[in-house]
Amino acid sequence: MTFFIGCAVWAYKGWVGELYPLGTRTTEFLHLYSRRLTTVEGNTTFYAVPNQETVTRWATETPPGFEFCLKLPRDITHQGLLQPHIPAALKFLAGMRLLNQRLGPIFAQLPPSYAPALLDDLTTFLSAWPRQDAPLALEVRHPDWFKEPHASNLTALLEKLGVGRVLLDSRPIYTGDDDPQLQSERRKPKLPLQLSVTAPFSLIRFISHPTLAVNQPLMAEWVKQIQQWLQAGVRIYFFVHCPIEMRSPSTAFYFQQLLEQSGVAVPPLPGNNLKHPPNQLSLW
Repeated sequence: MTFFIGCAVWAYKGWVGELYPLGTRTTEFLHLYSRRLTTVEGNTTFYAVPNQETVTRWATETPPGFEFCLKLPRDITHQGLLQPHIPAALKFLAGMRLLNQRLGPIFAQLPPSYAPALLDDLTTFLSAWPRQDAPLALEVRHPDWFKEPHASNLTALLEKLGVGRVLLDSRPIYTGDDDPQLQSERRKPKLPLQLSVTAPFSLIRFISHPTLAVNQPLMAEWVKQIQQWLQAGVRIYFFVHCPIEMRSPSTAFYFQQLLEQSGVAVPPLPGNNLKHPPNQLSLW
């Protein structure tokens, strides 16, 4: 597979009755999620590192072709310099290897305080990561990373080391009205979107607006861009977020349908083959 689509989490109780059948137990969420979508961002590892038993269960509950794109723990990425946390990062990776073929790219999300002045520290950290064994992607949030010469320096570093760039698209939530439902998501930085690929893969985090019409023009742009990248052989992971988490899966399904209707060569969702597909396929 060269295109994967999913949400930030799988354990959301509000999806029962829509993405999951009525009566679904929380212990069944991952099994069902992985048979409707093809990847998950796995925000859970940002807050707590799962034990080996949990990781092994994740692997056994999901089908071949499904991939976890897990976030490095905040204790590694949000505690100042990265270099002192290299052993912890490698230990985390060792634990996640229990996922085997289910392990997709891992990504490091750096805080807004991590500035380009720390480029040497970042270089040391990225160089220590065994990228041949587990792809790594990077998300930066300090605004200076998007200005020259820092933007070019970062791109050159990522390309040299084969580290992917996480593309955070927060434009939808900064478009339109000042709906109070958007305030929590507007804590995400309003940063420029750099449409560049620095590795054989790319992670796209689409912070969608609760109103579908706001997302549609931006989704149309993504359809064209993703088609170009897929034709160039880039592997794409597309994650849909939403301030109203209830709507994330339906937005993901809508985008999948948009890709298919536009003739983009993406694999069908596994849920398309279910006898009882999730209701959210028709929500919009």
